[in-house]
Amino acid sequence: MEIALWQIIALTVYAFIAIYDSLETNLGLNRPIQAGFFTGLILGDVTLGLAVGATLQLMILGVGTYGGASIPDYMSGAIIGTAFGIMSGLGVEFAIGVAVPIGLFLVQLDILARFANTFFQHRADRYAEEGNFRAVERMNILGIIPWGLSRAIPVLVALAFGPEIVDTLVSVTPEWLLNGLRVAGKVLPALGIAILLRYLPSKKYSAYLLIGFVLAAFLKVSMVGVALAGLALGLLVYQRSQEKTALSSEGGVDEDE
Repeated sequence: MEIALWQIIALTVYAFIAIYDSLETNLGLNRPIQAGFFTGLILGDVTLGLAVGATLQLMILGVGTYGGASIPDYMSGAIIGTAFGIMSGLGVEFAIGVAVPIGLFLVQLDILARFANTFFQHRADRYAEEGNFRAVERMNILGIIPWGLSRAIPVLVALAFGPEIVDTLVSVTPEWLLNGLRVAGKVLPALGIAILLRYLPSKKYSAYLLIGFVLAAFLKVSMVGVALAGLALGLLVYQRSQEKTALSSEGGVDEDE
């Protein structure tokens, strides 16, 4: 598949805006699932984009850049991985297998953007001491540039040379490596879910996990069906907790009387 100039521009601009959104407006544009969806929408394969984005989203649930820590740039990975998967025609497993190492590699640019941003912040501090608050505002706005470029440039380079890079990669890459990427693409969703389960009270609700596993693995219920079953079980747990709370309140009233 050939990628058009307007598609490259749209995805590059999205990458620039998405990192600013994560710092300021927080509309969720920086989330991999949103990036994968938008890329799939622009390139004409929303299903693949959602599959790549959702898989990467699972891998960073509960992970944040607290205290200035840098995390894998799976937003850019979702854009580039989805685009390469669509352009190459090798499907979602290949796209995920490409997106993960790209996200891990681009975390270095996040660190570089943080270093570059200190230039504007130090100037803002100096202007604040001088009482020049308009200049402080200007420095804060200019500080967006290194952040945006740290995401926009890799996406631009990857997509601008994408068809040639993809064709070259597919032609020179040995079959065993392509198979390895496909296998990794199938394993990574399970890894993401395993990471997520570490943050959830899995032992307490292990029975519900088994119910979901049986529905998906043995009864072949779709993810929507499993989610609805989980919603029903969650409502039952909530209703039981409400009933216990009501009984406890009634018991307390009786004892007071």
